[in-house]
Amino acid sequence: MTDEKRLESDSIGTLEIPGDAYYGVQTLRGYRNFYITGIPVNHLFIMNIVKIKKAAAIVNLAAGLLDKKTADAIVAACDEALAGKLDAGFITDAVQGGAGTTANMNVNEVIANRATEILGGKKGEYICHPNDHVNCSQSTNDVIPTAGKLTVIGMCAELKKNVLGLIEALDAKAKEFDGIIKMGRTQLEDAVPIRLGQDFAAYSSCISRCLRLIGKAEAEMHSLNLGGTAIGTAINVKKAYLKNIVPELAEITGYELNQAENLIDATQNLDGFVFVSGALKTLAVSLSKMCNDLRLLSSGPKTGLEEIILPAMQNGSSIMPGKVNPVIPEVVTQVAFAVIGNDTTITLAAEAGQLELNAFEPVVFYKLFESLTCMKNAVKTLTVNCIEGIQSNRQRCEELLYESVGTVTALSPYLGYKKSADLAKEALKKNKKIKDLVREQKLLPDEQLEKILDPFTMTGPDKQEE
Repeated sequence: MTDEKRLESDSIGTLEIPGDAYYGVQTLRGYRNFYITGIPVNHLFIMNIVKIKKAAAIVNLAAGLLDKKTADAIVAACDEALAGKLDAGFITDAVQGGAGTTANMNVNEVIANRATEILGGKKGEYICHPNDHVNCSQSTNDVIPTAGKLTVIGMCAELKKNVLGLIEALDAKAKEFDGIIKMGRTQLEDAVPIRLGQDFAAYSSCISRCLRLIGKAEAEMHSLNLGGTAIGTAINVKKAYLKNIVPELAEITGYELNQAENLIDATQNLDGFVFVSGALKTLAVSLSKMCNDLRLLSSGPKTGLEEIILPAMQNGSSIMPGKVNPVIPEVVTQVAFAVIGNDTTITLAAEAGQLELNAFEPVVFYKLFESLTCMKNAVKTLTVNCIEGIQSNRQRCEELLYESVGTVTALSPYLGYKKSADLAKEALKKNKKIKDLVREQKLLPDEQLEKILDPFTMTGPDKQEE
């Protein structure tokens, strides 16, 4: 950073810009106006805007809208940006007014100034102009949502990979714990027996369903309004550009992309992002429920359930020696709360669009990218630092199972509901086992009783006789 300044002007007036800065006057105004979160625009999002600028330069050259020297300079500047050489120039806050115009112009100015240098000029001279050249055939209103979708696609890939790892870990535990029988519970009260492995198989099934939902939502991100410019009518765009811009961007990104059938609709509406957020919220709810279960099942170690043992990850208390808390399920649940809250923000912002544009894309992306990042990381720490290291407590599971009166449910078809209920009450009152009471009262032959009250036969049709 030098003390040298340069003057740049726009329609509002003139500002001093740091002499070595690649950003320009519009970026600086946005930086000063929108210092809101203190968090810059997501870096991957910025890089995706750069890819759009690169694709646009290539297509504009072919369409006769840029000369070769200017187009080549833009492409070269974009490549430098993608290599991380221009990161210092991207300074705008994640939340901003103007539907993302500040972020778009930030990239336009950085690329224009670097392209100007490549063409032999100095920063601020704009031999390559941010609007006329870098932003040629584009509008903030098609660039920003397109960059948002590309970012979601990239971030979803990482999330889906981590979710798949969680599913595999849950499946492994389901297999490992399949021979361990425990008491199931409804409304926190004793219910009927279940295998511990079945619990983990159910978790896997639920998370697998969430993964499929995320995949469906992510698929909506591949349809772009790029080429629609201001409101989807493709003003200031040549047919050659409109036809080729999305295929060129697909080539650059490596994603399968298509141009939306109705560009006006795709410019007005953000429902695709709501779909993605909703899928993330569904995953968050499912993860939080599972984590609540893990905390309950591991509670104790002496005064709780302690049917499973979670990995000890850190000391649990600053005052109580030896205490170990379920910190991993706790942090995942907190992430779930944040994702649910973010979904509310995204929903409201998407609803607040008016007529031909939604001006609130910046907060949608800020919260959506936050949800994707936190969820990706939460799933990974849950898998690696918790699920993979869970141990079963077979002895405790069996102890609680055989002390419970929940097995009386299996007797109901043979003794009737009322008699079975009476046995349950008596067992609790006298602190006796159901099986012993049935024997004392000679209600069923021993051989039949043993078969009926075999807890494994209660855990599924595959364990029952024909």
